Amino acid sequence: MVNSRQPLYRMKADFFKTLGHPARIRVLELLSEREHTVSEMLPEVGIEPANLSQQLSILRRAGLVTATREGLSVSYALTSPRVADLLKVAREILGGVVAGQAELLEDSPEPAVSVGGSTR
Repeated sequence: MVNSRQPLYRMKADFFKTLGHPARIRVLELLSEREHTVSEMLPEVGIEPANLSQQLSILRRAGLVTATREGLSVSYALTSPRVADLLKVAREILGGVVAGQAELLEDSPEPAVSVGGSTR
């Protein structure tokens, strides 16, 4: 829920807290591709139906997804394509971080291995 009386940095922190669950990120990734029903998302997210419903409810309250009832099923969609853009930017940032860490590991000397009291 957005409270416009909060400073923007607190609102951003709350926004990122909402994104701070792996199941919610996976749901948003799926919805970045197209609308999905709960039954379509379940095998992809890998959590119990009640837990998925809870995560979808959190995303709805945060204004990141919308739900449309179609007969007995409910379809979910992103409220804005900018959410997909955010996930893409996060992937790019993390790719750079991982590449940088791999580079650091390649550049660091291997530690000496101690076998039977002697160092090789």
